[in-house]
Amino acid sequence: MAVELQCKEISLPIPQKEAKHFAHWVLTKLGVNDHNLNIVFVSDAQMTWFNEHYREKKGPTNVLSFPFAEGSEEFLQQIPVHELGDIIISVDTAMREAIEYGQTISHRLNWLMVHGILHLVGYDHERGPEDALLMEDKEQVLLKEYAINRRFKMTQLAINIDHVATIRQARGITEPDPVAAAAICEMAGAAGIVVHLREDRRHMQDRDIILLRQTIKTKMNFEMGANKEIIKIALNTRPDMITLVPEKRQELTTEGGLDVAGQKKKLARTIERMTAKNIPVSLFIDPVEEQIEAAYEIGAQFVELHTGKYSDAIGEAAQEKEYQLLVVAAQEAAQRGLRVNAGHGLGYHNAARIAAIDAVEELSIGHSIIGRAVFSGLDLAVRDMLKIVQMAG
Repeated sequence: MAVELQCKEISLPIPQKEAKHFAHWVLTKLGVNDHNLNIVFVSDAQMTWFNEHYREKKGPTNVLSFPFAEGSEEFLQQIPVHELGDIIISVDTAMREAIEYGQTISHRLNWLMVHGILHLVGYDHERGPEDALLMEDKEQVLLKEYAINRRFKMTQLAINIDHVATIRQARGITEPDPVAAAAICEMAGAAGIVVHLREDRRHMQDRDIILLRQTIKTKMNFEMGANKEIIKIALNTRPDMITLVPEKRQELTTEGGLDVAGQKKKLARTIERMTAKNIPVSLFIDPVEEQIEAAYEIGAQFVELHTGKYSDAIGEAAQEKEYQLLVVAAQEAAQRGLRVNAGHGLGYHNAARIAAIDAVEELSIGHSIIGRAVFSGLDLAVRDMLKIVQMAG
């Protein structure tokens, strides 16, 4: 039987495949997966309308359940159709509750779906304390089991060592050596090394790339712009993967995600050339549905979600908004079969929440670790960050 989803004038994009998958999973666990279910995501204004017209109450609530047979004519109840009913969820209220309870929006929406489905199959917390406890226990059992099923491996940490080269280039000498830095990072537990060979060669140099390819024991992620010279170097070097990023000569660091949707043909050609050499391609993008869809359409294997706006957000509300966009984007990308990494601007105070997002496999972190290493040493700086990422994941 089917789970039908509708989204009506909501402010946040809903990862519909993920929501459908979760609802199907819950129905299966409850033994009613042979029934149809309709879930409608609405705004607070629309939820207020439902409350006023069907419950004679004012204002929005988080979720409403309408069992198919309840209040219907007797002949309708006798029809041999397996219909559970309808669930109405206010995305606006869910967002406020997620912030209040320190949850992701996806977790909050899952809780509301479970709560609504349990009402449809006969649970009712309003009947009394015992029924409320019974329903709460069932909710927790289902959510915990689903979380265990989803969590299949620990988030990994890749270290961007560009800023070691930045310090070296400031004096135009041979130290500190990014090759030695990469070895220390790997010995401290890093799962990969990230290097960005820019067109202007402001930090990493061609010789660095050659030596790092020969010495890195984990995984070499070669960040690059899609220009002819760098593409040729990547094809000759054959790193373990490349990440295509936007480049502007005047920027101090990468300032935003790649506009995949606006340059699909150019990027698709680069992906084809890399794929022919068995080099996986990741696209560094903002957490926007249009860019995720474009990355999928042109054949990327990975996306790296740009966490810069999340990292730079001032105030809890602003940071929470950016965080929820990353959660939704990670789910959308994973649903399309894209593997998901994340990075940019992450540090010891904000990396854990991103590492805990289910779909995120790896974080790419550089500046904050190299900055801490000035005071604590590189080995300890990597180990401290690795502990944060692994405990979160």
